[in-house]
Amino acid sequence: MNSSTTNKVIDKVGNAADTVAAAAIVGTNVASNSPVAQVASSAVSPTFSPLYQQIKVLILQRLQSGEWKSGEMIPSEVELGNRFKVSQGTVRKAIDELAAENLVVRRQGKGTFVATHHEDHVQFRFLRLMPDDGQPKPGEKKIIEFKRLRAPAEIARLLSMKSGDSVVFVKRVMSFDGAPTILEELWLPGVTFKALTLERLNEYQGPMYGLFETEFGTRMIRATEQIRAASADDEVAQLLNVAQMSPLLSVERVSFTYGDKPVEVRRGLYVTHHHHYQNELN
Repeated sequence: MNSSTTNKVIDKVGNAADTVAAAAIVGTNVASNSPVAQVASSAVSPTFSPLYQQIKVLILQRLQSGEWKSGEMIPSEVELGNRFKVSQGTVRKAIDELAAENLVVRRQGKGTFVATHHEDHVQFRFLRLMPDDGQPKPGEKKIIEFKRLRAPAEIARLLSMKSGDSVVFVKRVMSFDGAPTILEELWLPGVTFKALTLERLNEYQGPMYGLFETEFGTRMIRATEQIRAASADDEVAQLLNVAQMSPLLSVERVSFTYGDKPVEVRRGLYVTHHHHYQNELN
């Protein structure tokens, strides 16, 4: 590649302090087996990726491999800069994005830590049903059904599995202040959650995602949701203690872990007498 092309790529990085790392993108002056060079090897294609995004990918790979576990402190920006042969500013920008995505947490004067579902502010990240009169509160959980079965075709599709593969099915009611509020059905990959039992679910007192994270090495990173209006049939009305045909909110969620791998399908029916669905769009 000629020098003019090299200069154009380095200009795209937009930070003179990253010149050495930028050179890795075009394969000059940096060892081909360096972390940045490996990630950047495809950057000469039309889909150019900014350097901080490449560092973000490298950090995500470490999180996915378990090098830094949930709740643990990751190396400092200076240490990561030295490790990946880039500037501290580039690392900071990558970590800023990870923090905005709730994958890491910055703590003033302490450092940056891998986020965990056990933290109070994270527990309600995926539950968007909020009480009308204040802050969300932990709910009481009652397991209605727990079994292993072969995945129906639609569930298998959502979990990127084969129809008939083993899944864990959980049906439960969540109550707030003694009032049944959410009826949920959960579908989990049978291989990933092979050791999950009804007894463990009943005895565990923390958030379910905290259990998945701690005991099954599965952390929920993001989720997609579909929301519809619904009404209570006879069975649902009895479980949620509402009149038959009462209006409900139907929410189907697919949750993903690292590598954008789907690991849970959750279908819920919400009573909204004293709650509302809240989301922030930005």
